[in-house]
Amino acid sequence: MAGNLPPMLQWMVDATIRARGIRDPQVLRAMETVPRQLFVRPEDASEAFSDRALPLGLGQTISQPYVVALMTELARLSPGDRVLEVGTGSGYQAAILAECGAEVYSIERLPELAEKARQRLAELGLVVHLRVGDGARGWPEHAPYRAILVTAAPSHVPPELLEQLDLGGRLVVPEGGREGQVLRVYRRTEEGFEVSDHGAVLFVPLR
Repeated sequence: MAGNLPPMLQWMVDATIRARGIRDPQVLRAMETVPRQLFVRPEDASEAFSDRALPLGLGQTISQPYVVALMTELARLSPGDRVLEVGTGSGYQAAILAECGAEVYSIERLPELAEKARQRLAELGLVVHLRVGDGARGWPEHAPYRAILVTAAPSHVPPELLEQLDLGGRLVVPEGGREGQVLRVYRRTEEGFEVSDHGAVLFVPLR
């Protein structure tokens, strides 16, 4: 499929995702399939394939492609896995998760962003269950989740999210304040949680 990609999308996947070590075939396929340019503001279209976060307005951003790919790979998904996303934003991360075959539930606190994301996802034919609300509380009605991805940074992981994680499931979260955040994975075990760190990141705060 890669040979038929639009040139800039091909460059994005090869130069900023494969070249930085992302190897999961389903993640790479999803990054090749979802048109990132549809998830940025029209005035930022020329930067859609650059490896950096871009503003969405309302104090929110769309994450850089590499970070989206890394968080998805760290979730270690299989088709049909139920996934919770906290912070829908543009809908791009949710689209990648859905393209990987996950059953996606996504929460956005800002109604304007949620509605735009809903429209984009519907236009692409991607099924994502979307609601407006406080993502820090999760979506307990559909728990447990095989993976939870948090796309804004809490100073500490809300306990409600950890409680909604399935046994063996993984919560991927940028944890910390503006002075320093770490991309962290919490894996639920019978004894508690195994925690691993995966590099420094910078996300907007979780509110």
